[in-house]
Amino acid sequence: MIETIASTTLAVNENLLIQKQRIQSGKNKTRLSLVTGTHGDELEGQYLAWLLGSFLNQHLDELDGIVDIYPALNPMGIDSITRSVPMFDIDMNRIFPGTKHGTMMEVICSSIVNDLAGSDVCIDVHSSNIFLKEIPQIRISVPTAEMLVPYAKLMNVDFIWVHESATVLESTLAHTLNTRGTKTLVVEMGVGMRITKEYGQQIFDGIMNLMHHLGMWKGEIKPVREPIVSLNRKVGFINSDAAGIFVPCVSFGDTVKKGDYIGDVLNPLTSEIVEKVTAVCDGMIFTLREYPVVYGGSLLARILMKEEESE
Repeated sequence: MIETIASTTLAVNENLLIQKQRIQSGKNKTRLSLVTGTHGDELEGQYLAWLLGSFLNQHLDELDGIVDIYPALNPMGIDSITRSVPMFDIDMNRIFPGTKHGTMMEVICSSIVNDLAGSDVCIDVHSSNIFLKEIPQIRISVPTAEMLVPYAKLMNVDFIWVHESATVLESTLAHTLNTRGTKTLVVEMGVGMRITKEYGQQIFDGIMNLMHHLGMWKGEIKPVREPIVSLNRKVGFINSDAAGIFVPCVSFGDTVKKGDYIGDVLNPLTSEIVEKVTAVCDGMIFTLREYPVVYGGSLLARILMKEEESE
């Protein structure tokens, strides 16, 4: 069943609609919500929303609960491949919880929060930007770690990044929902403006495992991986010292030692290697530069430090 949760009139006789698909079966009232499309240039969640919806609609007899799928919180951004909300140049994930008496987008954000309220678990799916590619991971702020890490471990991700909360995070959808009692996991995976099918399948398997744990899914589930949890572990950042084209020689999930060769920054004009990039610490690479053009200070990679080095 398709439901409209927020709507407003636009120019040229158009309407902005925020919609969801509700899939319900059985007597169980446990509710899981999948949210994506907050940023218009993040498309990994679109494929995941399709995977989950199409599968559940074909296996309703094995579902015992409610699944709400919100594929596009920022449909204008998706239509125009724009990270922010077009015309307003607003990052939608910086104006939650919104208000019923504010601007158009604040009213819409308020309606979204009210509709999501009451979910037992919400999965908020994001991608990276066009510059960086992220290994499938869940990001959790320290204050919510005790509550959320057990759920995150069920989600078949490679990595759980528990990070210090920052002021700006207080205006995100996840922070708003978590402070109001709706357990919300923020999934980051892939790269902007692209779909990585294997990542979508990986998180789909994790969602089915989580639903089984919640008593919502009676069918078969696949084994899930044991993620690395970054609680109290530091992250090393590798930034470029020179401008040029970055060509890595490592991959996601690789374990490196401090000083290991990571790749080169090349100058196509002079045919020189202007920088040999090396690891800044021991650990696992979980973010890697996807867009090759770099300048001084550009982020090339993130490395999760080993526990003993973090200490």
